[in-house]
Amino acid sequence: QVHLVESGGGSVQAGGSLRLACAASGPAYSINCIRWVRQAPGKGRENVATISNPGKFTSYTDSVKGRFAISQDSATNTCYLQMNSLRPEDTAMYYCETCLGDYRGQGTQVTVSS
Repeated sequence: QVHLVESGGGSVQAGGSLRLACAASGPAYSINCIRWVRQAPGKGRENVATISNPGKFTSYTDSVKGRFAISQDSATNTCYLQMNSLRPEDTAMYYCETCLGDYRGQGTQVTVSS
C-alpha cells in the first residue's frame, strides 16, 4: 500500500515562493517515480513536474521551467516542489502522485494573488 501526504501549500503574493512536500511510504518500486500535478477550478489537470529514480531524472511543464524545482530526499522518501516567482496562474490544488497514477495524495491548495 502506498501513502502520499502533501503539505506546504498556502497563500502568497505574486513573486513569492512556496515549498511543497510529499511524504511517501510504500514499496520502493511504487514510489521511485513521483510527479506533481495541479488542477485549477474549471480547468483540466496539468502535470507540473516529475522526478524518477535512479538517476534523479526530472522534467517540467513549460510554464514552470526556470521557476519550479523538484527534488527528492531518498532517506525520508520525501519529494519536494520548490516554487519561486509564483504567478496568479499557478493558483490550483497541487497533488503528488505515483507516475503510474495509481496513488495520489489528498492535495494542498496554492493561491497566488496579484
